Amino acid sequence: MCTKPLAILLVITLSLLISPTSYSKMVETPAQTGCLSCHSGIEDIRDDSSTMMVMIKALSASHGDNSGCVMCHGGDPQSTDPISAHTGSPDSLKKAKGPQTFYPDPGAMDVNKFSCGQAGCHQGYPERLEKALMNTEAGKIQGNLHTWGIEEVQNHKVPWGNYDVKDTDGQVPAVGSEAYKNYMKAMIAAHKEQFPTELSQIPNPSVEDIEKDPKLAGFTYQRQQCQRCHVTVKGREKRGDYRGQGCSSCHIPYGNEGLYEGGDPTISKTEKGHLLTHQIQATRKSKVSHNNLEYSGIPVETCNSCHNRGKRIGVTYQGLMEFPYGSPFNKTGKKQPKLHTKQYLFISDDLHHQIKSRPENPEGGLLCQDCHTTIDMHGDGNIPGTTLAQVEIECQDCHGTPEQFPWELPLGHGEEFGQTLSTDPRGFSSSLQQETATYATTYDKQDGYLLTTRGNPFGNVVKSGRKAILHSATGNDFEIPLLKQINLDDSWKSPDALVAMSSVQKHSDSLECYACHASWVPQCYGCHVHVDYGKDEDGKPKHDTDWIASGTARNPDGSTAESPLGTKGIQSPGKVHETRAYLRWEEPVLGINGEGRVTPLMPGCQIVYTVKARDGRTIALDQVALSYDEQKQLGQTRTPLAIDMAPVQPHSAQRKARTCESCHNNPKAMGYGISGGVFQTRYPEDIVEDLIDQKTGKVIPINYQVQIPKIEALDFDWSTIIKDEQQVQTVGTHWPLSRALPKEMRDAMDRTGLCMGCHRDMTKDELWSKVATSGKRLDSQEHIELMNKVLREYANTKK
Repeated sequence: MCTKPLAILLVITLSLLISPTSYSKMVETPAQTGCLSCHSGIEDIRDDSSTMMVMIKALSASHGDNSGCVMCHGGDPQSTDPISAHTGSPDSLKKAKGPQTFYPDPGAMDVNKFSCGQAGCHQGYPERLEKALMNTEAGKIQGNLHTWGIEEVQNHKVPWGNYDVKDTDGQVPAVGSEAYKNYMKAMIAAHKEQFPTELSQIPNPSVEDIEKDPKLAGFTYQRQQCQRCHVTVKGREKRGDYRGQGCSSCHIPYGNEGLYEGGDPTISKTEKGHLLTHQIQATRKSKVSHNNLEYSGIPVETCNSCHNRGKRIGVTYQGLMEFPYGSPFNKTGKKQPKLHTKQYLFISDDLHHQIKSRPENPEGGLLCQDCHTTIDMHGDGNIPGTTLAQVEIECQDCHGTPEQFPWELPLGHGEEFGQTLSTDPRGFSSSLQQETATYATTYDKQDGYLLTTRGNPFGNVVKSGRKAILHSATGNDFEIPLLKQINLDDSWKSPDALVAMSSVQKHSDSLECYACHASWVPQCYGCHVHVDYGKDEDGKPKHDTDWIASGTARNPDGSTAESPLGTKGIQSPGKVHETRAYLRWEEPVLGINGEGRVTPLMPGCQIVYTVKARDGRTIALDQVALSYDEQKQLGQTRTPLAIDMAPVQPHSAQRKARTCESCHNNPKAMGYGISGGVFQTRYPEDIVEDLIDQKTGKVIPINYQVQIPKIEALDFDWSTIIKDEQQVQTVGTHWPLSRALPKEMRDAMDRTGLCMGCHRDMTKDELWSKVATSGKRLDSQEHIELMNKVLREYANTKK
């Protein structure tokens, strides 16, 4: 993890502090002493020959422990008593390890600065992570509470996070190239609301306040349901959700079953919630050996212990979409086991993910970290208010465009924010960021490292002659398809690709690559939330885990109120139940994202809330909030509902993109709703299914029930964002440019009903006999060629 020069310097320094004789004696100490007298058989955190492990053991030896344990965990290696071994420590360690001297999870927030971030190791990372989205979840909080009608978050008026956080060193990034820092300085100046200088902890209204203003139940929903995935807490003890805290959330492997499979006799092999093996997973050089396999990099499923909800990009990348059925049955006659508390349907995984066993991808796929940079994951030392504020990459950074190689593009390409960019090419970098060169696997630059759209070098992507090579953390190396080279070689896979990506320049200028290539997106329409502050069957007030309160209650050893196995953390009043209106995956709606480009949309938080008071009364029934700020921004007469269709990079790119017709001949894609919004039009009324007098519409029986309760504010289908030429729900809550496709764009792309141009004359045999001279029906390709011939003949008449 550290470069060899740094490690050599540290080892030389240690040799000056420790005499050769004493060091030799420490090294010769039998392995079954100190920590290993109990933990014999535990795996080394890194392989013995790695620079990191050599350094850890050398440093640890100076504190009386030649196994390396105390440099991360602290503790007293000389004690044979389990209690004192885990509470005391040598005097030499007390200054370095802070007030608490034993850390069960050294990666946990608050203590990782004494372990992972200690001098000589990953200094600066804990401070960056504290301000990054994986810890603050500022964007998620703002986006969800907007749909509840919480005025403070609309247009980022009040920035909230999981905890109080301040950026005390100013808004110049702590890491990154000079080009990156200059880029971010300009971006922050243009979008101050999306880059707060501090966050206040999300409020926790009392039940009394909620009963007076039921929309405040959104805070209960947020704290109990949405915030379990940030890295301060250990998270939910469910299949697929087991993980560590802080740095360990990603860098320590946990299997989906949560079972330890290593050699430490003190760790239960049957209790769920333990790490899989006591080894670090990180970059290519960090090898993990387990179950007769050796792997490197961070597996996708590690990321999915969190990225399985919200925009669901992790499970989508794997090709999975949640479905309620759980089919097919297994050999015991049972449904699928639940994963992340859900059951799944396999749609199609992202082309970058497809694993080696797939015949179309014999080399294997990419890990999340192969594209996403250290800043994408750890932050840059500033406080981002949304995902777009932190993530620095675009598809074109590696693939370029049909007209330009990646290194010919200007900085900012792909995230123009409505601005005209410089024409200066971004070029390459001949050197790496300091933290990449110091901690990551380094690769030969060859002709140069490619740059992100914000100006940082990709440490694993290089130009090599006419090629660009991506070095995956898995150990594989991939040649990246360069669109300009494909265009020059005329090696397009199909005429459709040539037309869509090269001939129609507007596509390249205006669309995100995934507007076409993400041909499916998980669409969970309608988030029906019921928050109940009443009593359970035993007469006790209903409650559930408050992840924010639990994460705030931190212990000196880094644990939080919920992190010890079997505990449920701090409870708060109320119990949340939620369900959906309906599910879809095909042909996503299109809109404009915060960068000003056409993008797929997905149902974000389309909240319809019902709230019960402590006395069992329903004080809010199927309520939908309004977005007055959105109305003002759009300048229209109708106030959009606060339910959100969110711009998304869905991570579901396919080799075969969506068809032209799926956009240009599809009312749903343009925002008019499925089939133009003609279905599900009776939401504003109660629907009764019983004996009905067809003349009057009145219910005949005295005793009947409402089958489908009304949602009075919802006079359109959930998939509709444009009705009567006005936007009827929110499209993105973070950036001012995000919205539905503008009218001029919809009018320009709408080709619905185009077939009627020819087929209205289908019954005129004398006309069709001249077209289909062979006497057979035209197939699709013949249709295309015929239309092209008609176009050319028509053009000739205009000469």
